Amino acid sequence: MSLFDDDQPRKQPAHEIGCDLSLLSAEELALRIEMLKQEIARLEAERASKSASKSAAEKFFRS
Repeated sequence: MSLFDDDQPRKQPAHEIGCDLSLLSAEELALRIEMLKQEIARLEAERASKSASKSAAEKFFRS
């Protein structure tokens, strides 16, 4: 850890669950919705991949 880490501005997360949305414009809300849809798709793809791996392993070890 560097001594200068505290000097760097902290990057705000693109979206924090439960954050105040009242200060965002309609365009900013649309961008966040799109970002979250992409993240959901990424999460679902990873879940499907893990499920497929688990099924393949279970099938292999049952044989």
